[in-house]
Amino acid sequence: MKTALKLLPVLVTAALVPGMAHAATLAQAAVVPEPGTGWAGVQDDFTSDPLYPHQWHLQNHGQTAFSRSAGIAGQDMNLYVSHATGVRGQGVTIAVVDDGLEIGHPDLAPNIRPGSRDVVNHDDDPSPDDPTDGHGTAVAGIAAAAGWNGIGGRGVAPEAGLKGFNWLNNQSMEAWLLSHGEAENTADVRVFNQSYGSSSLFPRKYDLNDLDVALREQVYEHVTRESHQGLGSLFVKSAGNSYHRFSMNFTSLGRTRILPGDYYDPNRVGPPNNGLPMQDSNITPDNANYWNMVVSAVNAEGQRSSYSSVGANVFVAAPGGEYGTDSPAMITTDVSGCDAGYNTLTRTTNALHGGTALDPRCEYNGTMNGTSSAAPNASGTVAMVMSANPDLSWRDVKHILASTATKVDPNNTGVSLTFRNLANETSTYQAIPGWQTNAAGYEFHNFYGFGRVNVDGAVAMAQDYETPLPPLSVTTWQRVTAQSQIPDATLQGAVSDFNQPQDFVVEAVQVKVDIDHQRVHDLAIELIAPSGTRSVIMSPRTGMVGQSISNQVAGFEQQLLLSHHFYGESSQGRWQLVVHDTNRDESSWIAQPAEGERITVRQANNTQDGVLKSWDIRFFGHEG
Repeated sequence: MKTALKLLPVLVTAALVPGMAHAATLAQAAVVPEPGTGWAGVQDDFTSDPLYPHQWHLQNHGQTAFSRSAGIAGQDMNLYVSHATGVRGQGVTIAVVDDGLEIGHPDLAPNIRPGSRDVVNHDDDPSPDDPTDGHGTAVAGIAAAAGWNGIGGRGVAPEAGLKGFNWLNNQSMEAWLLSHGEAENTADVRVFNQSYGSSSLFPRKYDLNDLDVALREQVYEHVTRESHQGLGSLFVKSAGNSYHRFSMNFTSLGRTRILPGDYYDPNRVGPPNNGLPMQDSNITPDNANYWNMVVSAVNAEGQRSSYSSVGANVFVAAPGGEYGTDSPAMITTDVSGCDAGYNTLTRTTNALHGGTALDPRCEYNGTMNGTSSAAPNASGTVAMVMSANPDLSWRDVKHILASTATKVDPNNTGVSLTFRNLANETSTYQAIPGWQTNAAGYEFHNFYGFGRVNVDGAVAMAQDYETPLPPLSVTTWQRVTAQSQIPDATLQGAVSDFNQPQDFVVEAVQVKVDIDHQRVHDLAIELIAPSGTRSVIMSPRTGMVGQSISNQVAGFEQQLLLSHHFYGESSQGRWQLVVHDTNRDESSWIAQPAEGERITVRQANNTQDGVLKSWDIRFFGHEG
């Protein structure tokens, strides 16, 4: 490559389509129905919505959802009992912050509440002007399409309120504040759905000296903690769709896919990128922000959706499906008309599409997928829990979700990375652990967080919930000066300690790291608790250059990372940050423009060992 690739300003885009003693404090007794079994003896009119029988995420009996293959019966959100007994999200309003929302859609209009805003045209109708802007309308239908009205399907919370904001089309700070809770029109919103995100080719500094960054942090915290007379609101965030690849805008190349260097290698053994994520979900600051509840995606077989980004920052998983061609995606609302949205006369890879008898006006689609779909499934679940018990705080809701989540894909062992170390010997590193039970008894997996949302279980626990969590405490950032060498291509690693003298119950931990390294995608970063619980907070081989084209030393500067892995454990004792370098060989990545030939960018191994310079840590939790 003769010249450096120049990045355009990064725009946020739709995430779619392509101690034991402390455990009792975080436990509430509840009868939790087993997923897939609670609905069998309950009767209701569940046939009035013609597309409902095809919505596998609501009740999976092995349907194809108009794709070529079926899912696995029972792999769903387990919500039949809640709907049948009248818990349907009533009294809770969800804000869909997206590319628009067709407020006149016949399956959404009954649930539209006053207060939507078009931040482009500055009026109260965020319905899309661009016929390709169907993302927000699809998201809204997943969360809260109306039920039992004889048309279409239904949402997770079919009687919850909806408001729409087309912030993705005007990403100004003014529009962000209006759509994320700092305006009168969102005063009644308790759930903010953010099915959007961005990828990064270079590490991003989390700089609170940047006024926009600091303001967003303050707003997230203020709305989360102080709204609704202190009960608060929940921001739900998609984890990203960058497990195998991601896209960037370059001034010289246009929209370009970024792929691991072995993506097209015919001699490759196993999946590309050693089976590891091309981008760890933790890499973008919004996803490592404690005030966002990050959601990964699962498919109709109860496994990680092929595209879903993952990481220690993921709180729960929810259905996202696959692509709706070879296997099921989501069936949800689409912008009306057979010349707009995902369902058109020409986009017929899903058998629902094209003006069919079930949907002659093309008002629904069967190809919605991504963590963009997982987020509104989780938002609908949050609305169901809040509806079942309106006195719950935002933290109580999260606690209920963590306590009742379904352990999906129970035999998943994570990802093991084998590489040649500096002595040319074979080393094996558990780059993403399988399911682990922490010292407080919570099971966690970087793919799924605490597991897939379980609506009936969460609603049952909410209805019997009597003891709210103690008030939230947030420690100040503590700086640890390390100046520890990171040896090249060895599991020896750099190790730095922090002693936490306070004894309280952990809900989450954030760190910021400062590292000098010429090739940061070689690095794996772990945080180890006093209990011994090990959380990989940045997996290796994540697709970042970490080294400019001119080969100057780079690395991480104030890189924000988040882990939920220690939920319920004691904070007291020695915490360790460990950084491993897992590669001695040349590496490469591919830039594949929408038009033109793909470019392979090769990177030599680092010529000097890296340095863990310093790191900061802070804890979120409560008194035991």
